[in-house]
Amino acid sequence: MKKRTLRAQPATADAPLYQLKITLKWSKPPIWRRVVVRADMKLDRLHDVIQIAMGWMDCHLHQFIAAMGSPRSCYGRTDLEFADMDGEMLSESRHTVVDLAPAAKNKFIYEYDFGDNWQHEVTVEKILPPEATFKHPVCLAGANAAPPEDCGGIVGYYDMLEILADPEHSEHEEMKEWIGEEWDAAAFSPEYINKALKRLKV
Repeated sequence: MKKRTLRAQPATADAPLYQLKITLKWSKPPIWRRVVVRADMKLDRLHDVIQIAMGWMDCHLHQFIAAMGSPRSCYGRTDLEFADMDGEMLSESRHTVVDLAPAAKNKFIYEYDFGDNWQHEVTVEKILPPEATFKHPVCLAGANAAPPEDCGGIVGYYDMLEILADPEHSEHEEMKEWIGEEWDAAAFSPEYINKALKRLKV
C-alpha cells in the first residue's frame, strides 16, 4: 500500500468555517450537538471539541474514521499500540477537518471508547465563509446528555435508563447510587459547553 504524505497545515486567517452536527449513533431520542469550527482545525483539537460538547471525560481511546469501505482511512494517536486492521492509522495531529470532509454534506465517524463503542456520526451541514473575529469553537445547539462513562455502550445505557425508571427493580438503588442523584438524561447546557470551548484555540 502506498503511504500517504503527511503534511502539517498551519492555521490561516482565511480558513472557512465548518458547521458540524455530531449525533451519537443509535440514540433515541437523538443525543446531538451542533458546533462551528475552523476548516483547518487539526483533528486532535476536534477531538477536544467533541469531548467538551458531548460531555465525555476523555479517559478512553478514540479515532476518526473516513471514507468507509476497504481499506478505511483512520486518524488517531499514532503512538498508541491500537491500530485498525482494515487500514492505516494516520496522525490526527497532522490532518485537519477539511482533510476528513472536504465538502458540505460529507460525513465521518468519531469513535470513542473502543470497549463501549460510542460512535458519533459527524455531518458537515454547512461551509461558511471565513470570519476574522472567530476565535474559538462554538456550540450552537444540541439535545440530551451524553451517557455516563463506562455504562456498557448504547445497549447498556438504555438498560440503565430502564432500571432508573423502575423503583421496583432489584438494581434500582444500586444504579441510583452509581449514577448520582443529580444526573439528568435530558440535560443540555450550551452556556456551560461554550464556557469550556472558549479555553480552546482555533
